[in-house]
Amino acid sequence: MSQFFDRREFIKIGSGFLASSALVSAFPYLPFSDEAQAMVADKIVPSLCELCFWRCGIDGHVKDGKLFKISGHADHPLSNGKLCPRGTGGHGLLYDPNRLRTPLIRETHQGVQRFREASWDEAITLIAKRFDQIRDNGDLDKVAYFSHGFGASFFKRLFKAYGINLASAPSYAQCRGARDEAFTLTFGHAVGSPEGLDIANSKYLVLIGSHLGENMHNTAVQDFSNAVSAGCKVIAVDPRFSVAASKAERWLPIKPGTDLALLRSWIHVLLAEELYNRKFVQENCLGLEELRAGVADATPEATYAITGIDPETILAVARDMGRFGSSALVHPGRHVAWYGDDTQRERAIAILNALLGNYRQPGGLINQTQMYGVPNPYHFASSTRASTPFQSRFPLASEAPSNEVVDQTLAGNIKSWFIYGTNLVQTLGDQESTKKALGMLDFVVAIDVLPMEITGYADVVLPEVTYLERYDDLDDRVYRRPYVAIRQPVVAPLSHLDAKPGHEIAALLAEKWGLAGLFPPIEEYLDNRLRAAGTSLKVLKDKGVLVKEDPTLFRQPGEPLHFDTPSGKIELSSARLKSLGFDSTPQYQRQPENPAGYFRLIYGRVPMHTFGRTSNNRFLGELMPENELWINRITALDLGLKDNESVFLINQEGKKSISKIRLKLTERIRPDVVYMAHGFGQNDPRLEFAYRRGASANEMITHLSVDPIMGGTGFKNNFVTFSR
Repeated sequence: MSQFFDRREFIKIGSGFLASSALVSAFPYLPFSDEAQAMVADKIVPSLCELCFWRCGIDGHVKDGKLFKISGHADHPLSNGKLCPRGTGGHGLLYDPNRLRTPLIRETHQGVQRFREASWDEAITLIAKRFDQIRDNGDLDKVAYFSHGFGASFFKRLFKAYGINLASAPSYAQCRGARDEAFTLTFGHAVGSPEGLDIANSKYLVLIGSHLGENMHNTAVQDFSNAVSAGCKVIAVDPRFSVAASKAERWLPIKPGTDLALLRSWIHVLLAEELYNRKFVQENCLGLEELRAGVADATPEATYAITGIDPETILAVARDMGRFGSSALVHPGRHVAWYGDDTQRERAIAILNALLGNYRQPGGLINQTQMYGVPNPYHFASSTRASTPFQSRFPLASEAPSNEVVDQTLAGNIKSWFIYGTNLVQTLGDQESTKKALGMLDFVVAIDVLPMEITGYADVVLPEVTYLERYDDLDDRVYRRPYVAIRQPVVAPLSHLDAKPGHEIAALLAEKWGLAGLFPPIEEYLDNRLRAAGTSLKVLKDKGVLVKEDPTLFRQPGEPLHFDTPSGKIELSSARLKSLGFDSTPQYQRQPENPAGYFRLIYGRVPMHTFGRTSNNRFLGELMPENELWINRITALDLGLKDNESVFLINQEGKKSISKIRLKLTERIRPDVVYMAHGFGQNDPRLEFAYRRGASANEMITHLSVDPIMGGTGFKNNFVTFSR
């Protein structure tokens, strides 16, 4: 045990506090079996998936009170009747024998820290009193709230009302934050989620490390498939021959860390050869000449020396982009926190799309602005462009970067964490710093369905029911087909578990804090919102989703455009970045080279798992129980390594993986990199199925490349070698 855990030891939650194998035996049909597929449901309940954060519409097929099948909801615009593999395996979470069974409170018995079972009233009372003490001492600014998932909305609302304002979602700094800040700087608005991209109608699609087909965001993959079927030409820029690369006209196996150099060269060619949409740029863009000067050095010949992509290919792709014009799309990606230059790399992608003139054109970028129109009774300030306590260090951070919250905890400025649905130990890079910070905290609360590793560091653990057993708030996001959809219980909460839905947990806390009016009964709350929109809870429970069309999605001929930037135009050169001391146009900075004998570690996702959230799902585990490490075949054989051999990983700082990983020898990857799917190698024995299956990518991430503009934490400047 580390020296830092004198105050807070990690506690292994005993099996008595978990569900039991009876859960699995109570469900006799494997969801992918012929027997299950042939069953006839007593009822079919529409709801929303939560095995990833796309929130597709689902139909739960129920017989005798048990869920035996999950399919895509035909009318929901994100699923269109289809689901990815993980979405069909949600029963594996519902019937997981390792689910948390009861609230737990940390105590010290004979000098040993342990958990004891507690009632809900005791656990909620303890949390309320501890936070009241913090408030009475004037220290609510020393409380951080971490979350990931749709159910977090109730706690965000509660903490706003109570006075806790420091909220952090790991997805901001580790996933799409840099992308959204870059597009906001350039176009005046973020890309959105789901992304505002008309992939289905694209004629020429450039993917920069986007693993469509492996990263199974349902609608995006459907759109990609439709585009390819319609003859769309795909360019895949990736050190690995991905599924998307297998559909591509060209695979560009770029040297990792040089993507920005390639993007700048394409901009250079479009400008030098006058291949850009001059009319669109003249009418709608600002800073063309500054941009031209900023990429003057990015010739294809100079870029070849950096990226390894030959000048002829660079020229050919740029000329094809110019030829396809507004029907060409350079995909902005989703997980874009790579090397610390991410905001500028995403700025280059935004600029390329602007030069192509594809804004609000078929096959291009879409500004999704329309919502279904369900009034929200709560009027707290929007967090979309909210200030954060960290803007003095990261001037364009519109959310709090999670690793910066960890650093502030280590500095003694944050004393308590409230954690909803995110396993911070396995999620954040630099795991040892996270564990050290946890050891320094005065009070920690964790809410989860499973005994994820983070729960072992909590003072109070609260078990939540799964997304298949609860209501959440209405899903009425901005989308190209505006909709409102419901998450409702597909089956009743399992009776032998003393778990509660998030909205009820938030309501119990609100009552203790004198804020009971904030959370009326959930069905009453949902019905009131829907009636204000001219419908009702009954209608939505029956239908699952209500959809409208957006007639303003594409630009009409002659329609003037206005952008929510300081100039009112697309800003190819950013005066705001310049005023803050950053480059006004994207400039390439060299990334660290591989140490001798080491390989750059890159990572990604697979269709049947979502991060570590599904690693204990026995049904999905049948499809992929562990990950493997891709390594170039010739390189591996030169090192005496064999296909399917299991090895430990050791990173550039000497960190050795806790468990081994199998090698996959392949020609589909560059010789200087290795690749693995992340989310595996869980290090908590309470997750009986996931425990030490494969290796953890995040365990090897000890160096963070921090984006100075918005605080993003890039993971891809880490390197590994092998040990038998």
